[in-house]
Amino acid sequence: MNYTVSQNVTLTSVSCGVFEGLVKYVTLAEENPIPNGVLAGSVLRVPLKCACPESDDDAGVKFLVTYPFIKGDDTKKLSKKFNVSIEELWQENHLDSSPTVYPSTTVLVPLKEKPVINLSIPDSDPPMPQFLPMIPIERRTKSSQIKNLYTFGSVLVFCLILAILVACGLYIRTLKKFKNSNLHSSTRRISSLNSCSTPARSSTCLSPDLLIGIKYSLCTFTMEEIKIATKNLSESSKIINSVYKGTSKNGEVMIKEMRFEDTKQVIDLHSRINHVNIVKLHGVCYGEQDFSCSYLVFEYPLNGSLRDCLETSSAAFHWQWRTQVAFDIATGLHYLHYSVIPAYTHRNMNSKGIFLTSNWRAKITIFGNVKESRSLPCPQSWIAPEYIISGLVSEKVDIFAYGVVLFELISGKDAMDGDFIKESISFLGGGGIESGCFDQLRDLVDPCLKDDYSLAEALCLAILARSCVEDDPMHRPSMDDVLKILARMV
Repeated sequence: MNYTVSQNVTLTSVSCGVFEGLVKYVTLAEENPIPNGVLAGSVLRVPLKCACPESDDDAGVKFLVTYPFIKGDDTKKLSKKFNVSIEELWQENHLDSSPTVYPSTTVLVPLKEKPVINLSIPDSDPPMPQFLPMIPIERRTKSSQIKNLYTFGSVLVFCLILAILVACGLYIRTLKKFKNSNLHSSTRRISSLNSCSTPARSSTCLSPDLLIGIKYSLCTFTMEEIKIATKNLSESSKIINSVYKGTSKNGEVMIKEMRFEDTKQVIDLHSRINHVNIVKLHGVCYGEQDFSCSYLVFEYPLNGSLRDCLETSSAAFHWQWRTQVAFDIATGLHYLHYSVIPAYTHRNMNSKGIFLTSNWRAKITIFGNVKESRSLPCPQSWIAPEYIISGLVSEKVDIFAYGVVLFELISGKDAMDGDFIKESISFLGGGGIESGCFDQLRDLVDPCLKDDYSLAEALCLAILARSCVEDDPMHRPSMDDVLKILARMV
């Protein structure tokens, strides 16, 4: 069939989005040898698998087209799309009249001519509201007694509203006094603690905004507690650079060492973040004798980092968990890009900074966009090119890093080994035959999975990863697009 493109898209989005997997990307690319993206107004040839009629004399039916229902479809709308009678549609699919059909249900459309689909069928008009019949009401003259009753009721309501407003004002005023007194007492207590170790700097160590964050959302830790938790900041407790794993009274925690002047930025950021797929900030600790560095205490998901799980637990890290992890990471990034005000770009996404809970759900660590953020643990060739060359920051930088993480989830290999990503990009470009493509895909998938994975899902995930690491940021998908694709797998 022919499909007219309404806007600039890629063959991947047409395959997975418009036709919902009924046609493979490789088959679509072979039928339409277009080197770059598809421009609006282009007409694509789309080969679709069709069923055959049971007999030649089956009411002149020559084709049975396989069609998946999409949101908003019904059998009446489908009959208009293919110009076929609704009764024939019901009869061919053994449906009752006016059946309830859910999205993604596949039906057979009986056609007497070559398939032509009209995608511009508007949604059915909403039913007209049924108004109750109007009954004329005889107006009665208001007596002076009724008028007096209305007047009395109005005065009574006004007095009640006035009393409520006065009570609210008094309550808010009392609450502000209570909060200010608590804040001042907390400020005096923290200042006195700091003056014990550095009396010369006790008046300039903490800002009021930071004190409010500590008072109402964070716990305070002493340097002695940090040393006990991390075995005196030993190398054996270190997870990655300047990040330690420790044990506190609340269980295992992750402790990040950073410069004092960057601490407020991270605390302010986490005060605006509340999401199940982002590691939570528990508390803060400041240095004993100087303020050159401080320590932030985060939760520690029990299964450790994604990189460690891929290296040590690949056999137990099943495919359905990997697709769930991919979805969780995308959900966290989508939250940062679209729900945080102002929007936040992570800039440092990698498998060592993603942690998994005991039930294999992913959480992203956020240590703030401080100066060390560009010291990423993967080769510069696998960081977004525009970020390396010009320092240009946008959500597309996170999309590129997400694509690298997807390749790691599929293959189990570390992004430090950049050769496997180069090979993946080459065979996913659509240049080879379909059978060779699947053989190379099997070579890419983590051998620890053996055959316990969906080849179709692996191909879709690999193509998605390939689109995320495009050199041109305008050709990369958004996290909104990524979520729409992954939502079909989990």
